[in-house]
Parts: sequence; C-alpha cells; structure tokens
Amino acid sequence: MRKLKATKIFDGRKFLYDKILCIDETATVVDIIADNNERDLEIFQGILAPGLINCHCHLELSHLKSAIKEKTGLVDFLIEVMQLRAFDKQQILQSIERAEREMYSNGIVAVGDICNTTDTLLQKRKGNILYRNFLETMGFLPNAAESRFEYTLQNVCKVFSAENLTTSIVPHAPYSVSKDLLGLINEHSKGKIITIHNQETEQENKFFQAGESEFQKLYQFLKTDISFYQPSGKNSLPTYLPNLDLPAKILLVHNTATSEDDILFAEKVAKTNGQEIFWVLCPNANLYIENSLPQINLLRKHHCKIALGTDSLASNHQLSILSEVQTIQKYFPEIPQDELLQWATLNGSEALGFSDSLGSFEKGKKPGTVLLDENLKTIKRIE
Repeated sequence: MRKLKATKIFDGRKFLYDKILCIDETATVVDIIADNNERDLEIFQGILAPGLINCHCHLELSHLKSAIKEKTGLVDFLIEVMQLRAFDKQQILQSIERAEREMYSNGIVAVGDICNTTDTLLQKRKGNILYRNFLETMGFLPNAAESRFEYTLQNVCKVFSAENLTTSIVPHAPYSVSKDLLGLINEHSKGKIITIHNQETEQENKFFQAGESEFQKLYQFLKTDISFYQPSGKNSLPTYLPNLDLPAKILLVHNTATSEDDILFAEKVAKTNGQEIFWVLCPNANLYIENSLPQINLLRKHHCKIALGTDSLASNHQLSILSEVQTIQKYFPEIPQDELLQWATLNGSEALGFSDSLGSFEKGKKPGTVLLDENLKTIKRIE
C-alpha cells in the first residue's frame, strides 16, 4: 500500500491538512488517515487531488490546432471548421493520439467527448482515459429530421455501441437542430445524459428573439432556405429546453450569453422534470472564439452545479482543465481554490455519470491522483 502525504489534500470537496492518502496496488483508495508518525510515507510539496474531468471536448477536431484565427466570432468559426473537415485521415488519427496524450499528461482521467464521426474509436479502444461519448446530430430543416437522426443512429451510434462504449445521441446546438429532430433525440435519450452547446454567443439569442442575426450568414453558406423559420421572441434556452424533458441529466455547455432569467428558468424546468442540470464552462474557448466569458458569478449566486471542459484544439491552445481553472482565476479571483477544484473533479464526475469511481478520494474509488502546486500553476500525474 502507498501512503501519500502532501502540504494538503483536496478530497473532491474540501482541503484536508495533516492527512495521509492510502491507496493500494491498483490505485484504489483505501482510506484517508491522520498522520500519527506513519512510516514509509511518500511526501510531496503541493496539493494531492483526484484526477481531473474534462466534460466537453471534440477530440476528433484535434488536427485543427492553430488552423482557425482567434476572435472571429462563432459563425465564422463554424464556417471555417466545416471548410476544414476534409483532411487526411492519417493526420486526423495522429492528431487524436497526440491530443489524448496531452490530456493524460495534464491529469485528465475522464472526458465527455463530442463525436460526429467514428474517428476517435481507434484511440479509445486503448483505454487510457474513460470517455462518455456524445454522438452529435444536427439538421435545421424539419423534413430532414428523421434522416439525420437515422444517419447518426446507424453510422455512429451502432458502431460505438458495438465497442461497448458509453454513448448517447445529442443535439449540436439550438440553432442547428429542428424541433422535430429535438423530439427524436428527446425520445431516444430518456433516462440518459445528454449535452448541448448553449448560448455560446449573443447572436444565438438574437436569432431566437427576432430571427435576424449573424446566423443568416451560416445558412447562406450552407445554402439552406430557412424562410419557414419563425422566431420564438425569447432567448434560445427557454425556447428549446422544454423540449428536452426526458433525459435524466443535461449538460449545458459554454453559456457565454446566458442571463440570470435563463438560469432561473433552466433550474426550474429541471426541478419540475426531476432532471439534473450541469453548467459546463469552457472559458479558454470562449475567449478564443468570441473574446467573452460567461457570467460565472450568476451561476454561483444560484448554487448551480458547475463543471469544466476544454472544447477542441480548433478553439483552444491546449487540452488542460488546469488551464481552464487558471483562466477563471485570472478573471474571477474571488472564487476560492477548493470551489474551482470541485468543479474540475467531483462535479465533473457527477456530470458524466462517473462519480461511483472518479472525482473524489473515497474508499473503493479509483479516481487517479495528481499533484498540483499550491498556486494551481502546475500539475503532475502521480497515479
């Protein structure tokens, strides 16, 4: 048995002092005990913490690192991603492997990964990191709903399921999924965990409020006639969320343009439906694309469950949850370290449905162990 002692231990909820983390030969937590002059200690300077959880990633886009200019706005970013999707398959696979190695070395033990293809399967078979695979579908034309859903079901979902990988079919974003397609996803997702890109830009709210927004440019690029579209007169979140009443858990990702009224609405709807809402923040990607950040203190004010993601290397310089923590510290220095670390560990494991084994130092769990310096500037994987 290994006995690990550090300046302090973060157990997933709080800091512990003068304690020893005991793990067995399989890295399973045996106990956390008081330091009563124990022998054979491994002593570290810094913070011992559970492995970090990345609740939102697009691993399959890793080949687009540094390929897209920063601060273009979401619509131009999306158009560039679509233009760059056709890429040499071998380069895509090599980039995926490098990106996963980066996450592993950055102490990440589990990932909520968005998949439009099966490109990441080869890497995921290796079992280096635990994944919840969110199989994304999109289609704004109502008459295409069934064909779009069936494509994802047959060409992506069945392939992942055959590998016994944890999957669910999810919507891309409110502006890219018709109400009909949302209904099919809702039915398929009963009792499951889903995710959606939520209010990543103020232009999304404008699209739902009045119809006129930069998203007109996106549909012109796609040569898609949306003359049928009738705006709801409301923000995007209160427009679409009532149509997702069957999933057990919904991960709302980005939330850059989410208002206090939106937060209260979402929490009320979730409570009514017996659902859990997690607000997943990807601050580095928000700065990369829109040069803006969510109103994090509004989420804290209303005791929302917050978790963290990296988004993709198309919209980030690295896949590091610690880097996301550092960015939040820079712009919101009032948020305590232990709260930030809970978002990065326990909350993330709960969001992805992995809290029975990850996210905290509790007996019987195997959450991985990382060493952080006391200023949360560096990370090293211990187990």
